[in-house]
Amino acid sequence: MTISAFDHPLLSGLVGDEAVAQAVSFEAELRAMLDFEAALARAEAAEGLIPAEAADAIAAVCSSFEPDMASLAAGTQRDGMVVPDLVRQLRKAVGEPNAAHVHFGSTSQDVIDTALMLRLKPLLADFQGRLEALASALSRLADAEGDREIMGRTRMQRALPIRLGDRIATWLAPLESHLGRLTKMTPELLALQFGGPVGNRASLGDKGDVVAARLAAELGLESANPVWHATRDRIAELAGWLSLVTGSLGKMGQDLAIMAQNEIGEVRFKTGGGSSAMAHKSNPVAAETLVALARFNATQISGMHHALIHETERSGAAWTLEWMILPQMMAATGGALRIAAGMLDDLEFPDPG
Repeated sequence: MTISAFDHPLLSGLVGDEAVAQAVSFEAELRAMLDFEAALARAEAAEGLIPAEAADAIAAVCSSFEPDMASLAAGTQRDGMVVPDLVRQLRKAVGEPNAAHVHFGSTSQDVIDTALMLRLKPLLADFQGRLEALASALSRLADAEGDREIMGRTRMQRALPIRLGDRIATWLAPLESHLGRLTKMTPELLALQFGGPVGNRASLGDKGDVVAARLAAELGLESANPVWHATRDRIAELAGWLSLVTGSLGKMGQDLAIMAQNEIGEVRFKTGGGSSAMAHKSNPVAAETLVALARFNATQISGMHHALIHETERSGAAWTLEWMILPQMMAATGGALRIAAGMLDDLEFPDPG
């Protein structure tokens, strides 16, 4: 058994998502961290802060570097993060006379936070595409089946008849809002982290801001001023958005699970889940899983808001808490988007009367 359902050999097929699994993998994180170090060297060389030949040597090593993983693990246990040992290994690989120019003027948090942004950029674009596809699928469903009469229910009791399209509209409208929120949030979220040891770029003298601008441009990120080492509202906003998405999909799943009850019969799942004891059962597994993922993400929001409290210029405790929570929220959102898309294709509606 594993610690998380999202990388469990069996449960990951139920709740996980391959795109997120790749984005949060250490392989992807390592690649992003090496991309940061190479881009940093090039930006500093362009401003005359390190020799051009040093930047070339650093970039060449970063392009194919394979670290000693046992040393990285021991270093992370010792230092509380992977970067110090990674930089040590990079300097050894680069060799003299250029080793001292590796990671010049930067700090561990710059590397880790920027690596997160580099991995989030394609993942959020993927989430956007999937949300758009899901919204289109719901629109098509409304066009095809929206005039069906179903029973409106308030407080779990029969109320008055409504159109199926009325209920679908309550599923679709939030997804369109989430797409708008994502468009507005993304430019500020996907920002370079580059502040140096205490967040003021002082190690680079008067070249700090221009190096940051060059670095951000090369990495395809926004150049954040001031730096956000200890200001984590953008991360909390992302977590909130993830929870909003899964919450909306969970509402849709909950509605469909109710509609599929035998006593109601307003919808059927063509490939519902089976039972080990009751052959007649066709359980709404996809709908139920959407509810579970929504509730999972909702419970993580408290932790992400606790992680807003970064004392002074950097917090080890709050930062570690982010590492523990955010990847699972991303996985839950990817899983929910995957499940919802398949679930809509699996619905069938009984003939009237």
